[in-house]
Amino acid sequence: MELDDVFQIFSLIGTIAFAVSGAIVAMEEEYDILGVFVLGLVTAFGGGVIRNLLIGVPVTTLWSQGLFLKTAGISILIVFLLPISWIHHWKRSEAFFDAIGLSAFAIQGALYAVKANLPISAVMVAGMLTGIGGGMVRDIMAGRKPLVLRDEIYAVWALAAGFVIGASKLQAPWFLFVLFLLVVAFRMLSVHYKWKLPRRSLRAASGGPS
Repeated sequence: MELDDVFQIFSLIGTIAFAVSGAIVAMEEEYDILGVFVLGLVTAFGGGVIRNLLIGVPVTTLWSQGLFLKTAGISILIVFLLPISWIHHWKRSEAFFDAIGLSAFAIQGALYAVKANLPISAVMVAGMLTGIGGGMVRDIMAGRKPLVLRDEIYAVWALAAGFVIGASKLQAPWFLFVLFLLVVAFRMLSVHYKWKLPRRSLRAASGGPS
């Protein structure tokens, strides 16, 4: 299997996972069918657009990705037509599908940056923004606080994937698939055990100055 084939596989996995995620959030917010398609497509491609802006790739390359646009569109339509009971069943596994999209797109974005001969810092940021960008835009458009800012450790795993790819320079298919599984596993562990990054509140302590 060639590297381009692996790139295509990760792109398809991420596209399907995030398109479905965006469509379901839109349905939760009671958007009409056009809104469901818009939010699904934004979720699927938002991270890639942000990454391209960062590393200087023309955003218009999105329109040449016919296969991914069709895949996202079909995935959104299927979700829109599914019985409500099936969608509720899927939501119980929402974190798992989100982890799949995060992992697939983080690796895809990091590979994209490596292919452009960018330094490791840019590879890490490209992996992170590709992995979390679509979800952030989705949550903002849906009027929600972005998942990456309020949930268990999230963006860290995308950064870690970018670091591993940028530092190791390994691009063998077996290595990338193992990395994909590890990122999914660590994301799910952080959900299960509620691992969180340190946070600090600026709210006045009770009895303190108003």
